[in-house]
Amino acid sequence: MAAYKAEDDYDYLFKVVLIGDSGVGKSNLLSRFTKNEFSLESKSTIGVEFATRSLNVEGKVIKAQIWDTAGQERYRAITSAYYRGAIGALLVYDVTRHTTFENVERWLKELRDHTDPNIVVMLIGNKSDLRHLVAVSTEDGKSFAQRENLYFMETSALEATNVENAFAEVLTHIYHIVSKKAVEAELDAAQTRVGLRFA
Repeated sequence: MAAYKAEDDYDYLFKVVLIGDSGVGKSNLLSRFTKNEFSLESKSTIGVEFATRSLNVEGKVIKAQIWDTAGQERYRAITSAYYRGAIGALLVYDVTRHTTFENVERWLKELRDHTDPNIVVMLIGNKSDLRHLVAVSTEDGKSFAQRENLYFMETSALEATNVENAFAEVLTHIYHIVSKKAVEAELDAAQTRVGLRFA
């Protein structure tokens, strides 16, 4: 008999992608969330990496499969495969580098071109621990998020601020959408059965 592994026991598997410019801290957000680790010597991601972690959301075990990609242009050929099946995204910029915030619009367009329109997207202003170097105000982040209908949070992978909250909120919103769709599908099926009975 195969050994029982707890990490194989989950109710839902959700694919979430991390996108944003190179150096904004995507890999450290991933390792902080999945392994509670942070590396100051973090190297740029080459190609694609992914890690998983399960969370309990409203009594259901949600396994998040989180994909991290290189932010460099030369890896852009992987996009369609990278985005395929993603139902959540963390769009990350560095609060100390305004250009990374300016590029958020381009990342968002690419994301929307390759994913389902119902994808849950959270805009993340990372490196909030570097308060004295802030180049993008919280208000600017919030107003962009409101304009584009995104969720918003500022995080620090270094200090572990809001990292758990950001991922948990995205997974909870996805769960609500998925469970609502399941309920609607059951209602439709039930109405069809009732309709057939009276036909």
